[in-house]
This record gives sequence, C-alpha cells and structure tokens, in this order.
Amino acid sequence: MTGEEPGYIKDRETGEWGGFYVEFLKEIAATLGVEAELVETTWGNLAADFQSGKLDIAIGVNPNPQRGMVVDYLWEPLFIDAWAVLTPEGKEVTNWEELNNPEKQVVVQKGSTMQVVAENLLPNATVVPVEDRNLAIMELQTGRADAVVFSVFDAAQIAQQGIGKVSIPEPMLRNPATLAVARQPGNAGYINVLTNWIQQQRSLGLAQSKLRDAWTARGIDLSKLLPEGFSF
Repeated sequence: MTGEEPGYIKDRETGEWGGFYVEFLKEIAATLGVEAELVETTWGNLAADFQSGKLDIAIGVNPNPQRGMVVDYLWEPLFIDAWAVLTPEGKEVTNWEELNNPEKQVVVQKGSTMQVVAENLLPNATVVPVEDRNLAIMELQTGRADAVVFSVFDAAQIAQQGIGKVSIPEPMLRNPATLAVARQPGNAGYINVLTNWIQQQRSLGLAQSKLRDAWTARGIDLSKLLPEGFSF
C-alpha cells in the first residue's frame, strides 16, 4: 500500500519496500521456505487482485464481509488498534454522534474498512470516499474535510507530521488487523501454519514490540495516545 507508513515504506530512490508489514511478510515467507514477491495495490482493488490471482496473501487487513466472499481471513488478529478520526486543530470530537449530520464531510479511503465504519456509524454524515491516504490527508489540509477516519496508529503517524488532531470517539471501536489469503481448496493446513505464526507473534510479544519500535522511531509515544489499559 503506497503512502501507508510506517507499515509500508517505499524508498523513493531505489523503489525498495520496507516497514513493519514488509518485515512480517518476509518472516512468514522464511517460515514457509519461499520468497516474498511484493505487489502494489489499494484497499479498493484488494478483492479484485485476489480474484485475478495477482495476490496470494495480504497483511494488516480488517475482516470485511464483501472481500470475505473471495478471500479467507484468519480469525486470530496480529494486533488490535482502534478506529479514530483525524480532525482540524481545535475540532476534536469525543463521540461519533458529533459527526453524524449532513453538514459534516467525513473522508474515507475507497473500498476500505474505514468506509464501512463511516457509512454504518455516520449514516447522516456526508461520507466522501477517495482513492488513497494521501488524497484523504489533502482533503483535510485544504479544509474540505471535517474528519478523516483512520486506525489510531495511522492517525498518530499523520498527526506527528503536524497534520490534524487525533480523536478516539466513543463508543470506542477496536480494530483487528490480520492476514487474508486467497481462497483455494485444501488451504486448511496453510491457514493453520499462519494462525500458529500469529499466535506466537502475539503470545511472545513479538508483534507488539515490532509495532512499538516502529512508532518510537518516529517519536510517537503510544502510551500518551491510547486509552489506559489498552492492549494491542
């Protein structure tokens, strides 16, 4: 996913990919004894790319009923964050209902779980789908958005750049991030291996430490942002 740091980081000079999602995928590939071939896509194109055989696996995805028609999601989450909104300075929100009226322009990434969240929680708001994160941020910067829906981890990354303020509205919605694999006959053993890998990552604190390191490297203190007792 382009423009989705620190999970996906593309070196502008070399074109090489890095970031914690890429590190996770390379670890999975090593476990399976294969090499990871990275493919660029968007949230809106994800299901189509699975259907066409372009993708075998995706990481950091949220269970989505529409995509679930063509892919299999692992039930075990790699980590859990929460849904948040990025708003202009001084216009933070405490409750989703504050955004639920036609005068509020709420921007989401097209085909993403963020769009599902906004359309269900904010049926009266004006929900504006855009192609990717950079366009969503642009809508906020130019004053055309009252809020942009992101995961709290992504919102923190953007706010660190001096763009908007992060709110975690009530009721707080937890957001599981997991793996999705192309639906194929005989995949049970493969899915079992991946599930065991995720359980090990979480139970030993490997996933949590990798995420914490990624944000600490960018000067983000998650303990000051996440609600007390929140475990990801």
